[in-house]
Amino acid sequence: MVTPNLVLTAGLFLTVLTVGGLIALHVGQSVIPAYIIVGILIGPFAPSIGGLSFTLVESPAFIRLLADLGVVLLLFFVGLELSLTSLIQKRTQFARAGAIDVGVSFPLGILVGLLFGFTLLESLFVGLIVFNSSTVIIAKSLIDLEWIVNPESEAILGVIVIEDILTAAVFAVLSAVILGAADVVSLGRTLGQAAVALLVLGLVAYYGGEWIDRAFTIQSNELFVLGVLGATALVAGVGLVAGISDAIVAFVVGAAFGQTSHVLRIEKLLVPTRDLFAAVFFFVIGLQTDPRVVVSVAGFVLVAAVVTLSGQLVSGFFAGRSYGLSVEQASRMASALAPRGEFSLVIAAFLVTAGTTEALRETIPAFTVGYVLLTGVIGTMLMRNAHLVERVADRYLVK
Repeated sequence: MVTPNLVLTAGLFLTVLTVGGLIALHVGQSVIPAYIIVGILIGPFAPSIGGLSFTLVESPAFIRLLADLGVVLLLFFVGLELSLTSLIQKRTQFARAGAIDVGVSFPLGILVGLLFGFTLLESLFVGLIVFNSSTVIIAKSLIDLEWIVNPESEAILGVIVIEDILTAAVFAVLSAVILGAADVVSLGRTLGQAAVALLVLGLVAYYGGEWIDRAFTIQSNELFVLGVLGATALVAGVGLVAGISDAIVAFVVGAAFGQTSHVLRIEKLLVPTRDLFAAVFFFVIGLQTDPRVVVSVAGFVLVAAVVTLSGQLVSGFFAGRSYGLSVEQASRMASALAPRGEFSLVIAAFLVTAGTTEALRETIPAFTVGYVLLTGVIGTMLMRNAHLVERVADRYLVK
């Protein structure tokens, strides 16, 4: 038996990821869809031409830990950007804008799921997947387009935070339903256990900033990085034992660190690590995706994209107007909220292993990959052509 050369395998997939990412950047797209496509093209479901298979990576098992850490770090950084103080100070504006965005986008996703014959539980997962905007794609595009200093950026990021909080809360409940759904008693126990754990974490995040600040005042950068990574992974792992998704726990841990004076240091030292592990996570999503299944749900993807992105443009525009933005700024906000990405894929990855029906294990994850790929491309194009959205809004949405 030949022992697999793991170093060679790692070198191959990292090199191909680099090439895929460079091509994506060259054509003005996010690297996230590129990483997924690379995983599909060189994974176990890779196409064969003339009997020659392009499969370079047979199984994601040997990089599973890196992918899991990628999920943890992605959601940790989402939580890190969560300014609890800003949310409280501008709670009325954010709540009004968030209510408009959520009130349109989430029900639309559930409705699409029901219309395609999914159960209510399955449709709730579809709703979560199609309504949560991509923090990574949007934040990068805001910087690339030099919108980050504009007034609309605060509103965009504020609404994304509200989406993330709601997604985290609903995902925590739905994942608990799946993980502990044997009977009513065990389900109630699981939900109660998860609720207590989240409440404790939330209280620590809000009130424990000063204690965390002191605990992580470490001069050595090496030990600081090890400490933050270790604490985040440890708490996320304990949360998983308690019946909560490790991604949700990482989100709350990130919010806790966001209350400290270490935010800039964390961003400086851990962003490269996050990006590496996140790239592996998106790559593994591609490895697990059978393109034939994605093709089989292409109609579902197209219908969902048309319905939900249309709703997102309208809700995003009016959310921006309710926040006090001009027509131009609200149009930028509407286009910026279109891309879907990391949180949707986190949910899909969870369903692949924990899903209790074929739809949850296969159909919805495959749909998610297609939907993220399509909305990632369309969303990036919309942001670069926000003036067209403004023109349509001026004509049809502004009285």
